[in-house]
Amino acid sequence: MSKAPKFEAAFAFQDDVLALPVADIDAAAEWYSSHFGMREVERQSAPVPTVILERDGTRIGFAVNGGDPAQDGAAVKVSNIGAIRDELESSGAKTGNWRIDEREGERFQVFFVVAPDGLCYYLHEPLAGSA
Repeated sequence: MSKAPKFEAAFAFQDDVLALPVADIDAAAEWYSSHFGMREVERQSAPVPTVILERDGTRIGFAVNGGDPAQDGAAVKVSNIGAIRDELESSGAKTGNWRIDEREGERFQVFFVVAPDGLCYYLHEPLAGSA
């Protein structure tokens, strides 16, 4: 039996996975809650509006910090990637580029999601028997 689909870890493409740039905190909180199955765990108004969302103990944050969302995003390590992909698609998230990547002798099943705010997500799961 497959293990339950989970977010296991998140790593920012640029600087901080807890401050990914967005223009609208409320819209980000709503979209990621609805489409990624995340829940809000923290919100701050200073020094810049910020919201932290969580799924399965993995936190991703969004901030109105002047950054360019089209140049940022996160790599999200998941378990049961096929079920995660099905879940995201059934919630209305558009997924793409289902493929196998190889890095440093390890193989990963991967796909991408580009959110309406422009942030890009690389969801990946190590394949059994690699490395």
